[in-house]
Amino acid sequence: MIRAENIIKSFDGRIVLDDISATFDTGKTNLTIGQSGSGKTVLLKSLVGLHHIDSGSIFYDDVNFSVLSYNEKKNIRQHVGMIFQGGALLDSSTVVENVKLPLDLFTGMSTSEKLDRVHFCLNRVNIIDADNLYPSELSGGMIKRVAIARAIVLNPKYLFCDEPNSGLDPKTSVVIDNLIKEITEEYNITTIVNTHDMNSVLEIGEKVMFIYEGKKWWEGSKHDILNADNKELNEFVFASAMAKRAKRALK
Repeated sequence: MIRAENIIKSFDGRIVLDDISATFDTGKTNLTIGQSGSGKTVLLKSLVGLHHIDSGSIFYDDVNFSVLSYNEKKNIRQHVGMIFQGGALLDSSTVVENVKLPLDLFTGMSTSEKLDRVHFCLNRVNIIDADNLYPSELSGGMIKRVAIARAIVLNPKYLFCDEPNSGLDPKTSVVIDNLIKEITEEYNITTIVNTHDMNSVLEIGEKVMFIYEGKKWWEGSKHDILNADNKELNEFVFASAMAKRAKRALK
């Protein structure tokens, strides 16, 4: 579990996160939604320690992460997996080298042990016979699946996903959504997903938080969201649906 209490974060005097409190449950897909500039990416980066918050507290289970030293935070980060918006694979490294990188950085495993773990994770995300391919040789969906394999190679307790479906077609997006949900349940991970994609919300949104202008504006499940009595949330959902239809019409 990850818990945020009264988080405030500002840049150059402008408040971006305004007194946000939330609990992200273990074994569930916790989705954060909101329009661009609402603060959801800043929240995710604050939770993982990439941004220093102005005030408030962040707990990883019972540990107050926000007061730890650099080395103490580093110890917790070894249990964190990250899936970045574009996949963030190293262009000059092969699939195996990309997935093996966290093992090289954080473990003392032998080469054979590392390769066994890498292949286990690649098989788990259904990447077969691609060991020596480079990111430029992969499809968008394959890049995201390799990124997921790299994110889980250290067997993390916490998984952060920033727009994991960005740039993917609807069919591939469903594959990635289901894969994230399956891995979350299978390994009992605390998973936090930032997304604009309402299809993702309705597919895997067990717990959904809507951020509006830096504030937590609504919270509920995918079953609650379509009947929510919340003007700003309804406008966001409607706008997202219209944008999806427009994109499909242009194809």
